[in-house]
Amino acid sequence: MPKNTLPVRGNTSFEESKKQNEHGAEYWSARELQPQLGYTQWRRFEEAINRAMISCGQSGNNPDYHFAGAGKMIELGKGGIRKVDDYHLSRFACYLIAQNGDPRKPEIAEAQKYFAIQARRQEISDALAADMERLELRKQTSEEFKALSGAAREAGVQDRMFGIFHDAGYKGLYGGLGNEVIKQRKGIPKKEQLMDRMDTTELAANQFRMTQTRDKLARDRVNSQQHAIRTHEEVGKEVREAIKRIGGVMPEKIPAAEHISKVEKRIKSTSPLLELDEKDTKGLIGEE
Repeated sequence: MPKNTLPVRGNTSFEESKKQNEHGAEYWSARELQPQLGYTQWRRFEEAINRAMISCGQSGNNPDYHFAGAGKMIELGKGGIRKVDDYHLSRFACYLIAQNGDPRKPEIAEAQKYFAIQARRQEISDALAADMERLELRKQTSEEFKALSGAAREAGVQDRMFGIFHDAGYKGLYGGLGNEVIKQRKGIPKKEQLMDRMDTTELAANQFRMTQTRDKLARDRVNSQQHAIRTHEEVGKEVREAIKRIGGVMPEKIPAAEHISKVEKRIKSTSPLLELDEKDTKGLIGEE
């Protein structure tokens, strides 16, 4: 067996392998944690540790408080011993290692549960919060679009008429404007999807339109293509009237937003800060 390879040992609990340092702080030995997390090679596990150290810094926490270099004596064959690299890891460090580990390993999933850190809050800027809200709403609207298409099919709309069916909803909500006219008015290229350029308010209005149309098709037991198309347009008009009554901006007057793909990319490249409870923040230095 290669010297940097160890058998996976899954019968030792994380609680049993926990230690306490001279500051009274809990810690785990990386060498002992390695097999518990399903890693047979130290090199692979050390890569996960290095990723976790980077994440620690990006989260606004000091890696020195959570990852301490150390040495560990291991037994060799014929009674020999050798010193190998090791790390003393705080609970937060173990949590980050699990988060940056191989998600296919069941041991990683267990570690994520055990080492879960209770953060007081995740500090994200207002702009990032808005981005996340818009991206989530875009995903929900996409799912609602698929659900509405299924409901339309059940109501008798043929596949070749789906464009007309969905356009009817837009015309109701946008004062008679269909998909392509709306894009032209907002300066959106033909090849782009209209919903990818909607802001949060516009997405919410369209999601509500689709949800209500789907419910009405089922509630009224619509079973003809023309009836389904009329229903969609009528619901769109009702949503438009509701926006008027509350003094909202008409959807056709809302400028095109940044493409959703750019928003998603920005979210992925942003590391929100994580403010830990005082005990977890101090990590390996304990109460001192």
